[in-house]
Amino acid sequence: MIAVMAILGMAAAIAQPRAIGANVGSGVGFSYQHGFGESNMLDVAASIPVIYKGLGIGGHVTYDWIDPFGASVPWSGKGAWDWYMGVGGAGGAYGLFSSDAANYWYAGVAGHIGIEYNINHFNLSFDYRPCIGVDNVNDGQVGFGLNGLYGNIAIGLRYKF
Repeated sequence: MIAVMAILGMAAAIAQPRAIGANVGSGVGFSYQHGFGESNMLDVAASIPVIYKGLGIGGHVTYDWIDPFGASVPWSGKGAWDWYMGVGGAGGAYGLFSSDAANYWYAGVAGHIGIEYNINHFNLSFDYRPCIGVDNVNDGQVGFGLNGLYGNIAIGLRYKF
């Protein structure tokens, strides 16, 4: 019985739509989306921000609702438009390996809102991922940070499978 349940669970996970691709915005990044039915998805994004003080890495994980409130984008041409919004978490560090030895980090609650155009096996997206939480950006002091509200706008291209 356990083996049958495991096989059915894996089959259900494999049958869900997925997408993998890249984002370009305030940095370059990798994006993975895993759909849960027609109206929900998990979005995982990792990025290397373009910053002025050393190397950095950041990530967002959000649970998104597709066409929330039943407000789909009216479109009669080829392909389909969807918009989505969600909430999750984010974290990262930058200033790694910098000459001034100033390493900065952040962690917090992330939002996600965007629009995507789906055609054949591809989707093109435009989205915004704000983040608020704790960081040590201001003179190395740990505190409440709003720096994640700025930037974090990206254009993405993903392959759907």
